[in-house]
Amino acid sequence: MRKKSEGRLVYSTNPAISKPEAALEEEAPVGTGPARVYPAKKGRGGKTVTVVTDLPMTAADLKKFARQIRKSCGLGGTVKDGTIELQGDHVDAVIAAIEKQGLKARRSGG
Repeated sequence: MRKKSEGRLVYSTNPAISKPEAALEEEAPVGTGPARVYPAKKGRGGKTVTVVTDLPMTAADLKKFARQIRKSCGLGGTVKDGTIELQGDHVDAVIAAIEKQGLKARRSGG
């Protein structure tokens, strides 16, 4: 019969214990310059999405900002790998919403 390992933590609800120390440090901004906004279809089953990249924000700020854009434009969407993906081809409305927040944005691609 095996003994329980006493030194190994399997799960904890304490946020200070459950996150590694590297995750507790300040995150670096994901993007570098003006936001690039473009429509894309590839790999999405033929559906068009509006992609926003290069926003100079941390991952947490990017999620909050994506929520603001979704609410202001009435869109659905998500944040994946430092980019915001919004349902539908709404490039002009998204650029207007980004510039309304005081950030620079430009149309890129098709």
